[in-house]
Order: sequence, then structure tokens, then C-alpha cells
Amino acid sequence: MPNWGEWAPLATGVPVTEERDAARDAARIERLDPAYHHHDPSLMQRIWDWVLEQLDKAFGAVGIATHGITTVMLFLLVLVVLAALLWWRLGAPRRAARSTAALFGTDRPTTADEHRAAAAAHAAAGAWAEAVRDQLRALIRGLEERTLLDVRPGRTADEAAAEAGRVLPEHAEALHRAARTFDDVVYGEHTADAAAYQALLDLDRAVTASRPSLAGSTT
Repeated sequence: MPNWGEWAPLATGVPVTEERDAARDAARIERLDPAYHHHDPSLMQRIWDWVLEQLDKAFGAVGIATHGITTVMLFLLVLVVLAALLWWRLGAPRRAARSTAALFGTDRPTTADEHRAAAAAHAAAGAWAEAVRDQLRALIRGLEERTLLDVRPGRTADEAAAEAGRVLPEHAEALHRAARTFDDVVYGEHTADAAAYQALLDLDRAVTASRPSLAGSTT
């Protein structure tokens, strides 16, 4: 004779959910076992995959087809370009700071001949950076002594070269190069050598022998 108690749920239309829910809960708990996730990608791998996916979308938006190593190479290229831009933007203030440094120090004023003698002594010792520094100072001090330039403390090498170029226009380009050499050498961007010193020495002699342009003379 059938057990009507076992068939009661079916007869009343109530679904049997206890065993099904228990099985589902057991499966969920089993999936939490670390053994089932041993081969899952790491957090860093998921982040890297996401970055590559975004790059693929970005490059795809501008019509660049990418895949695998191509995406990585493009990503590295973008990083290099960004680094170069940052270097340029952050390096510019340092270059500007060098160009605004005073040509002469705060010590007692020295004559052009004293600077020439110091430059020659440095050159004899192979100290080319110091020789370049004193030789340009001798050149500018000589123009001040001839009253072709006003004596102005705090004047930079670039300013002195620009003012001297207006007084002696035939030497304007050479004076500009001399100021650039001074800045590059004295502030550490380039290494000085005998040729740099000799070029300044020759310019000093040429400037000393030149007559000023009345139109460009300072007042």
C-alpha cells in the first residue's frame, strides 16, 4: 500500500526544494575551495590584461589594429614619449636658471687684465672650464672699461653678449656663441676644452681691436 505521506507534496502542488537548495549550497561552498582557483590569474595579471584591453580599445578607436606584442610595443612607445615630454618640461626651468646666473661674482671687482691672466693660468694647468669662465669675464670687463658697456652688477652672460652685440654688430653672432659656451661649460652641461678657450681668447682680441658702432652704443 503506498505511503501517502511521501506523495503529499506532489499532491498538494508544493515543490520539493530542500534537497535542491542543499545541493546548490554544497556546490557553492566547494567552489570556494582554493584548490579550484589554483590556476586563476593573479591580481597583477588581471590588471595587466585590463591595461592591454584598454590600449587595444584606444588604439582601435584611432584605427590602429593591435595584438599581443604590438600592443606592448605601442604602450612602451607611449611611455617613452611621455617621459621625453616630462624631461623637456622639467628640464627647461633648469636651463633658464643657468641663463639667469650673474656673469660676475660678488667679490671685489677685477680688471680685464686680471681675468685674462687668471684664464691663461687656468689654461696652462689644463683647467679649461675655469679658463673659459675667466676669459669671457675678461672680454666683458674690457668692454666695461672702454665704457662700451655700463658696469651693471648681476648682468648675465647672455645679457652682456646681447648688449655687446648691439655695440659691435660684426661680432654679435660670435658673442652670442661665447655666452652659450660660458653657460654650457660653467654650469656643467658640457665639458670645456682647449678649443673653447682659444675661441674666446681670439674673440677677446678681435673685440678689443674693434671700433664700436655709434648707432648701437650705450648711453
